[in-house]
Amino acid sequence: MVLHIMSDKELLRLEVLRDLSSGRLTVSAAAELMGLERRQVQRLSKAYEVQGAAALVSKKRGQPSNRQMPESLKSQVLAIIREHYSDFGPTLAAEKLCEVHGIKIGRETLRGWMREAGLWADRQKRRGRVYQPRYRRECVGELIQVDGSEHWWFEDRGPQCTLLVFIDDATSRLMHLQFVQSESTFAYFNATQRYLEQHGKPIAFYTDKHAVFKVNKAAGLHGDGMTQFGRALKALTIEIICANSSQAKGRVERANKTLQDRLVKELRLAGICTMEAGNAFLPTFMADYNARFAKAPFNDKDLHRPMTPRDRLDEAFTWRAERTLSQSLTLQYDNILFMIEPSEFAQAAIGQRVEVVDFPDGRLEVRYKGRSMPYRTFDKLRRVTETAVLENKRLGGLLNLIRQSQESEPPAKRTSKGPKRRDQTNHMFSFG
Repeated sequence: MVLHIMSDKELLRLEVLRDLSSGRLTVSAAAELMGLERRQVQRLSKAYEVQGAAALVSKKRGQPSNRQMPESLKSQVLAIIREHYSDFGPTLAAEKLCEVHGIKIGRETLRGWMREAGLWADRQKRRGRVYQPRYRRECVGELIQVDGSEHWWFEDRGPQCTLLVFIDDATSRLMHLQFVQSESTFAYFNATQRYLEQHGKPIAFYTDKHAVFKVNKAAGLHGDGMTQFGRALKALTIEIICANSSQAKGRVERANKTLQDRLVKELRLAGICTMEAGNAFLPTFMADYNARFAKAPFNDKDLHRPMTPRDRLDEAFTWRAERTLSQSLTLQYDNILFMIEPSEFAQAAIGQRVEVVDFPDGRLEVRYKGRSMPYRTFDKLRRVTETAVLENKRLGGLLNLIRQSQESEPPAKRTSKGPKRRDQTNHMFSFG
């Protein structure tokens, strides 16, 4: 029975002592085989003659380790985790115990305590499709992976929103984070402009096949298969590459999972519940994240290109559409009728293609040959309000009739070809 609990080292000593006791080995030979001094061999031999194999089993087996943490400390740590960090993983919980509570515990020790207390369970490893890894790009700014992650970032304290993530492929460094209403063209316009103002122009952005980056229909909006965001990057000489699978842009996908764990908890600890406060907090979070997880590049060269006077970001990051100016100096854009102010220059544009330039800050210009033309608007979808009925006494009866008719109809919508306007400010499109 004793043999089942003996280690390989103890079993070897048992064989040597048997040969020693039978006279097949000398004390010197036994000492050499066991790597012990003669006196130790003689002591073990005497014990073996009295107790048998049990004399060779370590007396510390089954006893608490001399280096074991005090039980009181273990209870204190688990109580803190249950109160403040019940859904934290062992690594993050160990960091917070050290930073906030001054308790330094090894993450593997903490993992064992949390598993024993039912606060942590190892993830089940599932075998799926095999994706071969690829090497990182060599330099910072060579390839920037971009993605949007919709999540309850503020849990039940605030609205669900989207985090736009820009991460460098060479270093896994977070380059830019920004909370936005949705993953829309105007949101990416704003975030990318901030990125370029801070870091310069990278060689390429690596994205998924979201409609912001790739035209997924047979005929593109402009017939060239290029989206508004793609047109803006082309004007700035930045390449855009669309991945064929989520695994292909694994660095940003893995970063999203880490952020959905760590960032949510950091926002909770900081008591942040709005996108504005969240965006103000993100630079501090990014600095700490990069200090922990960013890698050194293979090559120290930074391939970001500096901005030049020709790189007009305000002009590049705009939604553009072409329209034909009618004989009555009007055009329609997103169900709003634009009436161009009569002038000699406007008369020359009749029957010609003019450009509607829609800015992220809500400004809108109608241009011909690069020159802006003044206009007035008439919104076809605007509804008659009760205030309008009261202010127009002579037309009150007619306006009231129109308002009742509008209320009986389903709400009108803007054209599907126009931009989503949740992340555009101060625009004129009330139903965008």
